[in-house]
Amino acid sequence: MRIVFFGAGDIGVPALQALVRSSEHQLTGVVTQPDKPVGRAQQIEPPPVKKALGSGAPGGRALPSTISILQPARIKDRQAIEEIRALRPDAIVVMAYGQILPREVLEIPRITCLNLHASLLPRWRGAAPIQAAIAAGDPETGITVMYMAEDLDTGDVLLQRRVDTLPSDTGGSLHDRLAQIAPEALLEALQLLANGNAPRIPQDNALATYAPKLTRDDGKIDWAEPAEIIERKIRAFNPWPGAFTEIAAPGVRKLKIFSAAIVDLSGKPGEFLRSEKELIVAAGKNALSLNEVQLEGKRRMDAAAFLRGHASILQAAR
Repeated sequence: MRIVFFGAGDIGVPALQALVRSSEHQLTGVVTQPDKPVGRAQQIEPPPVKKALGSGAPGGRALPSTISILQPARIKDRQAIEEIRALRPDAIVVMAYGQILPREVLEIPRITCLNLHASLLPRWRGAAPIQAAIAAGDPETGITVMYMAEDLDTGDVLLQRRVDTLPSDTGGSLHDRLAQIAPEALLEALQLLANGNAPRIPQDNALATYAPKLTRDDGKIDWAEPAEIIERKIRAFNPWPGAFTEIAAPGVRKLKIFSAAIVDLSGKPGEFLRSEKELIVAAGKNALSLNEVQLEGKRRMDAAAFLRGHASILQAAR
């Protein structure tokens, strides 16, 4: 089967590599985002999917010269659509591409367009399903392979693969686990399509929930919420967008929080309840003992080290 892969983010790399390795499918093209400036130095970097292709196939083999790499700024542009059409795909596979495919692209493949989505649809449609699952305390999540439709994540389900969400999961760790189960789900879905017996299971729209794109501001902690909810958000937003609170230092500075544990203490929400070695903040119910923190402009450190150097800041913040 001739495949064109659309993707940009890290989570799609294992699925792409599975297609490169496959002897049953021919990867004829990869569509990804343009290179862009990254980091403080604003160095131009390719997206992770393009980086993965640049290193060749797994095992050190060179990539076939027949694989075209396209990086249109807008997938709706006429030239981009014609270039994709020229690749004559039997199927288009999409995972974390970052642009909505127009009808003209959805109609290009001979068989269908498939999307790999990092949730158990219809739960958590949208851009941030991994963070949403952790923040909501979902006991499980997974990968959904679905037929693409013009509306956001509404297409019929072909198959799903489930994983438990762990009490220790962060947005980063769950992202990596889901990335690793995506290849098996994809290859099974393609085999079902090739055999002509792939199911189409309509989503129940009444059960749909949404996980919109996150911004840095979404990481600001509301200490009026129960400690249980805040702790889940801290894990969910690690590494992106990062959970933080604001303290007087003097002036207002961000204190980034990487991990925390619930403790049975109480106080005014947002109040620092500290001892010599523990950095504890009261929440709407119970409190949180902060494990790893980073004051704006400083290095990341454990709570004990932070307290040794910044006790006066916390006193001022109270």
